[in-house]
Amino acid sequence: MKQVVLVTGAASGLGYVIAEYFAGLGHEVIVSASTLEKAETAIHCSAHAQNMYPLKLDISQEMDFKAAVQWINEKFSKLDVLINNATMTKATPVLEITAEDFDQITQVNQRGTFQSCQIIGKYMADHGFGRIINIASLAGQNGGTATGAHYAASKGAIITLTKIFAKEFASHGVTVNAIAPGPMESPIVHSVVSDEKMAQFIQNIPVKALGSMTFIAETCALLARPSAAFVTGATWDINGGLFMR
Repeated sequence: MKQVVLVTGAASGLGYVIAEYFAGLGHEVIVSASTLEKAETAIHCSAHAQNMYPLKLDISQEMDFKAAVQWINEKFSKLDVLINNATMTKATPVLEITAEDFDQITQVNQRGTFQSCQIIGKYMADHGFGRIINIASLAGQNGGTATGAHYAASKGAIITLTKIFAKEFASHGVTVNAIAPGPMESPIVHSVVSDEKMAQFIQNIPVKALGSMTFIAETCALLARPSAAFVTGATWDINGGLFMR
């Protein structure tokens, strides 16, 4: 079944990989970014541009979500899958994080995910079907601060929000789940860990390797299937054995 899929923060990194993967499966993928130019540039670089549509969606702005719902309704008349990937990271030592820094990360990561689930999730619930997948993080589970304590706190909150909205929408055909990746072979990991420290960093991972962004995309696609109706409120751990329940 061809699905209409919205990926936030899809101009680069993990979001782009997820958008590319869904488009490659033949789905209609809305590539959203904080500016329309970023979204259009990302699509221009894709091998599946014919299945992609640019959208300006700054997740720190409530009005952008409302405008997005209106645009999606006019263009597609439905939305099947929402992947809340957009995030902000500032690798600041915990004792150096200012109140302004903390509020900014919270507004983008935590409030952005909340508003996305609330506004777009309601649109899905009104249509009787939806798959929401929130990208959390290992940092939100084990209190890791390599990417910033404020980032870790916001990702922990996203796991809780996943459960809240899963309960809210369960009887309306909408599932809400999270994926909590550990360190991936990704630009963000390489920006935080220097080349000199990377070998030792990898040795500290039980499986002795970085994770695959493509596998995260494949997991999103699994959770997005109509047949995944019995999975909701869950957080799927993909972390190389760094955190075990």
